[in-house]
Order: sequence, then structure tokens, then C-alpha cells
Amino acid sequence: MPKFNWEARTRTGGTQKGVIEAATVDMVEAQLKRYGFSNIVIKAESKGFSFKLPKIGGGRIDEKNLVIFTRQFSTMIDAGLPLVQCLEILASQQENKPFQEILYKVKDSVESGSTFADALAKHPKAFDQLFVNLVAAGEIGGILDTILSRLAAYIEKSMKLKKQIKGAMVYPITILSIALVVVGVILVFVIPTFAKMFADFGGELPAPTKFVIALSNFLIKYIAVIIVGFYLAVWGVKKYYATPPGRKNIDRMALRAPIAGSLIRKVAVAKFTRTLGTMVSSGVPIMDGLEIVAKTAGNKIVEEAIYSVRQAISEGKTMAEPLASCGVFPPMVVQMISVGEATGAMDAMLNKIADFYDDEVDDAVAAMTAMMEPLLMVFLGTAVGGLVVAMYLPIFKLAGAVGG
Repeated sequence: MPKFNWEARTRTGGTQKGVIEAATVDMVEAQLKRYGFSNIVIKAESKGFSFKLPKIGGGRIDEKNLVIFTRQFSTMIDAGLPLVQCLEILASQQENKPFQEILYKVKDSVESGSTFADALAKHPKAFDQLFVNLVAAGEIGGILDTILSRLAAYIEKSMKLKKQIKGAMVYPITILSIALVVVGVILVFVIPTFAKMFADFGGELPAPTKFVIALSNFLIKYIAVIIVGFYLAVWGVKKYYATPPGRKNIDRMALRAPIAGSLIRKVAVAKFTRTLGTMVSSGVPIMDGLEIVAKTAGNKIVEEAIYSVRQAISEGKTMAEPLASCGVFPPMVVQMISVGEATGAMDAMLNKIADFYDDEVDDAVAAMTAMMEPLLMVFLGTAVGGLVVAMYLPIFKLAGAVGG
């Protein structure tokens, strides 16, 4: 957003100067007049020569920026500050430049007569459908501060869930990466030296040693083909996943995976119940809520199950019936939602299920990590130790022959 230098007369007759970021000169002038300035002179700030290093990550707007903004905005609205003033303050103190530009644009849209929800909807990369719909419900119901507080709590819980999953994957990926690097270095640089030495000795080599030398020769000869093939395989899987049948098949396999499948299912249930519970308690109609939840499910099988639930409700059925028939959600979840429908406390029941499954995810992640640690250590020890033993077998054989 461009910057403008300004100079104007204050109400007391003095002169004041400053710099303001705005989209146009007219917006700068309108803002200064609201503050009581007169005889306003505005000039675009000279850019001059500047050199900027490229930003790593492209200035991505992450959930941490969003949750801080939402929490602060809720506090300001609750304190009685006008909407535009809240946006001005939060935008001016925002360190993430892309997010700052978006907040200024939202402020300009609100000043031009748009509702807050409509202004947010113009920036889907920063504010998703869930955020926009909840804000719209808060504006209509006059409880924007409460809605924003709920949104902040929801985003924080969502961040915690993602952090748990990522944290569980860091350890095994790190160990496997180290193992592959170590094994690769041994096969490419160490084994050929031993192979040359054994060739000079002559004699028949043990079978494990022959296998390791053959593996080393294969890797050295075809390493470029292996690397290209690996990237092509990854590219092919991504392209296949981008197609509707591919995404459906891969997501189905993910849910049926021996260890990870149970965790993925629990994460899906926690996300579904947390999101829908937040929307229902905020006054969003159940049909709109289910459509938004389906679009943000992250798994095609879960998405189709939610859409089937939505279709069944539109035909006059309860939510529990189609949930039970789709086979994605555990019986306990179905029973608790059925009770929530019968008692009229659907939002509270959904949030209770979400809290329960958050704990279930915690336990599942801890159990999976505890199980992976010994398995990975055994794998690493077997891979590296097997290579070392295979290379030393001929030496032991030669030493035995000399000693005999």
C-alpha cells in the first residue's frame, strides 16, 4: 500500500506533519479531516532506490497472525471501540505486511459501506468461509465480540491439533532421513573401497558381502535414475490425488491404514464436531454449517459423508441416522449427537465430543510415538549394522584362514 506525506493545520492553529498508508489520496484526506485537520497538503512519498531480499515463504498469513488479530479485535469491540477504528489500530501494528495490506483494504471496504463480513469475504486466503459466516452471524445478532472470542478459541484449538500431528511426524521423518543418508553414504563411498580391497585378496566372498557390493554397484550406476524416478513417483501421486477418483481412493486408503488410519479418523471427528459446534452455537443455520464443514473436512470420504448427512436432513431426517449409515463416524459419536438432537443441546454436545476426541488424539499421538521409537531404532541399527557386518565377514574369514 502506498505511503503519503502530509502536512495540515490542527484545531489549535498549529502545524503537524506525518506519513499515512492508504490506497488513494482521497482516503488520506478523508481520514485527516475526521481527525479535525484543515488546510491539508498531501504528497506521495518518494520511493527512491531500494533493494529488498526476497521473502522466505512469500509473506504467508498463518493462523498465529489470524488468532492474535481475532483475539485483539474481540477485546476492542467488547470495549466499545468503533469497528473502523479497531481495524485502523490493528492494521497499523501488524508486522506481517501482506496481512497488514489486507486489513487496510478491509477497513477501506467497511468505510465505503460494506458489512464487515462482506469486506472479509473479499480476501479468502486470509479469512475462510467459516470465519466469514461466523462474523456475519455475529453482525446480524449483535454479538460480534462473542463470536470473535469463539473464533479465536476455535483457531487456537485447531492450531494445537495441527501442531500435535506435525510434532508426531517430525521424529520418525528425522530418523528415517538420517538412516537413508547414512546408508547412502556407506553404499556410495565406503563399500567400493572394501570391494576393491576384497578383489585384490581374491577368493570367494560370503553371500551377504556379495549382496551389499551388488547393491552398492547398482546404486552408483543408477543413482540419477533412482532420484528422477522418486520425484516422478511423487509428482505422479500428486497429480493422481488432484483428480476426484484419485483423491477419493487415497483418502480411503489413509482411513484404512493400520496405524495412521485410526489417528486420521479421530482427527477428522474432532475437527468436524469442533467446527460444527462452533458454528451452531454462534447461530449459523445447520445446513450452512454442514456445507462449510464438508468443504473444510480435508478428507474426501469424510466430505462425502457430511454431504450425505446434509442431504438427509434436507429430506426431513435427523442427523444421527445418516451419520450412522455412512460408516465414518464411531457409534459413540452418533449416539451423543442423537442425544443432543433430542435434548436441543446440539452445540454443547458437539463441543463435548470435540473435547473428548482432542484427548483421544493426544493419547493416539503419544502411543504412536512411543511405538515408533523402538521400531525406528531397530531399523536404523539393522540397516547400518548389517552393512558393517557384511563388509567385515571376509576379513574375519581371512583372519581365520591365516590363524589356522
